[in-house]
Amino acid sequence: MATAQLTTDRLAEKHRSTLDQALDTIRTRAYWSPYPEHPKAYGADGSLDAAAGLAAHQSLLNTRFDLDQPGTDGWTGAETSPYGPSLGIEYPHADLDVLLPAMRAGMGAWRDAGAETRALVCLEILARISARTHEFAHAVMHTSGQAFMMAFQAGGPHAQDRGLEAVAYAYAEQTRTPAGRAGWSKPQGKRDPLELSKEFTPVGRGIALVIGCNTFPTWNGYPGLFASLATGNPVLVKPHPRAVLPLALTVKVAREVLAESGFDPNLVALAVERPGEGIAKTLAVRPEIRIIDYTGSTAFGDWLEANARQALVYTEKAGVNTVVVDSTDDYKGMLANLAFSLSLYSGQMCTTPQNLLIPRDGITTDQGPRSYDEVVADLAAAVGGLLGDDARANGLLGALVNPDVKARLEAAAGLDEVALASREVVNPEYPDAVVRTPVIVKLDGTKPDAEAAYFSECFGPVSFAVSVDSTADALELLRRTVREKGAMTVGAYTTSADTERAVEEVCLEESAQLSLNLTGGVYVNQTAAFSDFHGSGGNPAANAALCDGAFVSNRFRVVEVRRQA
Repeated sequence: MATAQLTTDRLAEKHRSTLDQALDTIRTRAYWSPYPEHPKAYGADGSLDAAAGLAAHQSLLNTRFDLDQPGTDGWTGAETSPYGPSLGIEYPHADLDVLLPAMRAGMGAWRDAGAETRALVCLEILARISARTHEFAHAVMHTSGQAFMMAFQAGGPHAQDRGLEAVAYAYAEQTRTPAGRAGWSKPQGKRDPLELSKEFTPVGRGIALVIGCNTFPTWNGYPGLFASLATGNPVLVKPHPRAVLPLALTVKVAREVLAESGFDPNLVALAVERPGEGIAKTLAVRPEIRIIDYTGSTAFGDWLEANARQALVYTEKAGVNTVVVDSTDDYKGMLANLAFSLSLYSGQMCTTPQNLLIPRDGITTDQGPRSYDEVVADLAAAVGGLLGDDARANGLLGALVNPDVKARLEAAAGLDEVALASREVVNPEYPDAVVRTPVIVKLDGTKPDAEAAYFSECFGPVSFAVSVDSTADALELLRRTVREKGAMTVGAYTTSADTERAVEEVCLEESAQLSLNLTGGVYVNQTAAFSDFHGSGGNPAANAALCDGAFVSNRFRVVEVRRQA
């Protein structure tokens, strides 16, 4: 095995320029990505092309996924693709009393390596994952239900971007304090000065636990994983039981890179639960766990925040995302943009709009005034037109990730007048896939029984067109919603400068990320790494933002050693 220093030199040649560019980009907030978005960009320089990626994925099916981890006491796994087939993969089940101490054993060498070496090792992990993006895309597709192209982009380069972004923030925060020794001299008048030599070392807190989600296992998992690893912490990855494979592949790559770089591979490990075991709660309160990253339901996120008292807990929970529709100078563009936002991945994104607040007297547009009923009908027609072709619909919708989403979709149709009924879409390649178009339900925002519906998150392809008395009432309802229920995203359409300022003020006061007048190829439910913040950490939907300095800075502490000069 090569020494860590020699490996670091080689890694610096490969990745230092990428790290520098990432550091520059988080300051400028410009567009940049080192990871190609287009499938045809792969196949050279050792990366897997489409055929090789598919073959690599298929070679894993119905096999044991061995990681050579300490404490393996059996095998488990029960993943079934939302498209129908069983994956048949068995993963190592860990004896935590053996695995957790083994993970801590390598912390000292990882700490002593320094911030730059840790960052470069993380970039090598991401580079190797990037080379296998086609393989990862199939893993994400068949665990999340995303359509292939979305799984390729969101589960591949966009997730890798978020991981690199976290590494850049981690490096920036650790290097705010000078590395190595610093001299200190305090004048004492006629007496000799007081002189000390001071040394400052970033020190990780301990084992970090990443609790993965079903819908975006890599996109939501990579920020916490790489933020913790880059700041000196071992990382234990606990995937969602229905979405193990993408994170198992990630752990395998990380362990290989760590070993080749001269570090203990047990700095990254996998914890897969047996059916019904529920090890997330067990792990969350163990004293070895000092950091937790979680994406999922509000109920479990609240439980973690209340009970995992020994750990720093970063949560992305549920929110009620809202769009205020006041007026527009591009009515056709607004409808097309909203239709795509409501349809993408069957609304199974934490950023998908749920409530559309529309004045009951209607709105002004470049095509003349439109009543509330006309706006809703036109939006329904736009969604119907977008998804009218089954092949296109399958490419946008993917599959429903679990039966709970289907149940919520079906129940929503009974709440009030249906403006757009959901329909079944057949996927000829995967006939067992459950594919449904969105439902749009009209609700009266002044009725208490309607409020019970639109004031709760209805995760999936369900949207509510909520009639309100005025735009001012819409803004007050927006404020209440964000304050009490949280929101990952807020959208607004208006041609009024006063209304624009008013909605902006609501979002500033309630800490919600706002998108104004999107009518082109950028959508409210999409965020770009290095530039956009995913969540704010300032409302009930999430207590952290992906990614900012606060997301990484408390994952380590700076320990000082003073010596008499």
